[in-house]
Amino acid sequence: MPFHKTIVTLILIAACASSIGATSKKHAKSKAKAKPAAAATEGTPYGERADLMRLADDIAQRRNLDPAWVRATLAKARMLPSVVRAITPPAVGTPKNWALYRSRFVEPIRIRAGVKFWLANQETLARVEAQTGVPASIIVGIIGVETIYGQQLGNYRVMDALTTLALDFPDAHPRKVDRQAYFLTELESYLSLTHRTGTDPMALRGSYAGAMGWPQFMPSSWVKYGIDFDNDSRVDLFHSQADVIGSVANYFQAFKWKPGMATHYPVQFDMARLDMPTLMAPDILPTFSPAAMQDKGVILDPTALNHAGPLALVELQNGAEAPTYVAGTENFYAITRYNWSSYYAMAVIDLGQAVAQAIQAQTSVPK
Repeated sequence: MPFHKTIVTLILIAACASSIGATSKKHAKSKAKAKPAAAATEGTPYGERADLMRLADDIAQRRNLDPAWVRATLAKARMLPSVVRAITPPAVGTPKNWALYRSRFVEPIRIRAGVKFWLANQETLARVEAQTGVPASIIVGIIGVETIYGQQLGNYRVMDALTTLALDFPDAHPRKVDRQAYFLTELESYLSLTHRTGTDPMALRGSYAGAMGWPQFMPSSWVKYGIDFDNDSRVDLFHSQADVIGSVANYFQAFKWKPGMATHYPVQFDMARLDMPTLMAPDILPTFSPAAMQDKGVILDPTALNHAGPLALVELQNGAEAPTYVAGTENFYAITRYNWSSYYAMAVIDLGQAVAQAIQAQTSVPK
């Protein structure tokens, strides 16, 4: 979710209950019945709470929507305590562990599902890669990390999740003001999107943060980056795998993906010259030329030394063990715009590569 979120375990469902717009016949076979959702019925309805009604009128004015429709829709939303708990960050000092994080995503179930997805969508992935330069492995990695290729779409009503985060964002969060403002904007985008497409805003389900569909797009990302890649005159990120593939690639194009560029390079250190404080100061933003990075004690291989563009020293902590380091490129940084985490970006890259290797191993077996 082009939202940047800490990955949590989502409730497994077969598919989302509805899509944006009417479902066409060609997608009908891919739809599955949604399971009843405990998360969707917890809490109490907001009803006509005074602050909610004021918010409804503000949204209606800003988005040019019918105030009565916005009021009635928001009044049906429920406050979800589980969403508040999920968005609250872990206690300060909780150690990060790249090896453990990676093991959650680069594992047999996702790899097998990724092989099936890639083989079923070979032509679409090849066409998207040719048009955008975004590798099939990155697209496959994103969809696998986000939802295990549509198996984990999230089971929260999007309206409930977004309303809860717009109105009752936890005080304990260190970035409450700007995050609550962000979710208010996403709630507005969601109301505008569902109104424009004639979709019941209470029908769609997603993550605890309101991310939707196979690629877990937030509502504003759906509007900005979702594309109709199967040419059926609508964007459907719940049931059209072509739209999902095209939209993920379009997202990366918007964040300046550079065709043919590597995502990262291995590094070693010259401890006598290593200037770690300077190297880590920009965080994961590519800042140093290969030569400048070498001057500060980073040993790069010949391929990395010839890299055209800035690099960042990316640190992946491993709990009590020594951290893992790589030199991240502008394409590595582009992946973190989907989820603002270097751990997430590396998991996407590694899963996509693992799926590609599994396919290669299958096709190279003598018959």
